[in-house]
Amino acid sequence: MKRREFITLPAKSMGGLLLYTLAREPFRVQAQEGTVRLPLRFFTAAEARVVAAACERIFPSDESGPGASEAGVVVYIDRQLAGPYGRDKYRYTKGPFTEGLPEHGYQGKATPREIYREGIRLLGDFETLAAAQQDERLRAIEATMFFQMLRRHTMEGMFCDPLHGGNANMIGWQLIGYPGPRMSYREDVDQHYGEAWRPKLVSLSDVLGRPVAGWEEEK
Repeated sequence: MKRREFITLPAKSMGGLLLYTLAREPFRVQAQEGTVRLPLRFFTAAEARVVAAACERIFPSDESGPGASEAGVVVYIDRQLAGPYGRDKYRYTKGPFTEGLPEHGYQGKATPREIYREGIRLLGDFETLAAAQQDERLRAIEATMFFQMLRRHTMEGMFCDPLHGGNANMIGWQLIGYPGPRMSYREDVDQHYGEAWRPKLVSLSDVLGRPVAGWEEEK
């Protein structure tokens, strides 16, 4: 049996800490103390630390709001790679493998799992470097499939429905003012007519009133 790997994150990095006024001004509530130990499904703990640090440089936290760390982006990526997407279940993977046109999409042999493992190797001791050095190392691999994939996954992890493991406590949606997959505003129109109003955020599980599994949970 494979020993389970974990990543330890500050409790305050798990989201739910940022609120916005109706004027779109951010303010943070009091953060929790301590750490949270999360089980990993694909990454080793060392790999997860490298990916988390790289995602934070792609979408950093600053005075305007939260970043990849607060949204738990590394958890989202770990789940995707552990599921059918990571092993290329739904992509045609037979040869010949050629360098196609951009509109053809990725035509290579490596699976997302393999691309990440190679990319992490290229980043080396990334999480120990200063921010400027991290940016320099990322710029050096900007043209690689790994970086393109990492950047896309960082955005997905920031703004996906929380059921996929990212956007912890809908903190990414708070950042852009997205209220979630609300099915109707009919009941709210008359109640808030003529006034500034922002609805309470809801996830898909909130709308349906039951837990919803992401497609990455498929075996």
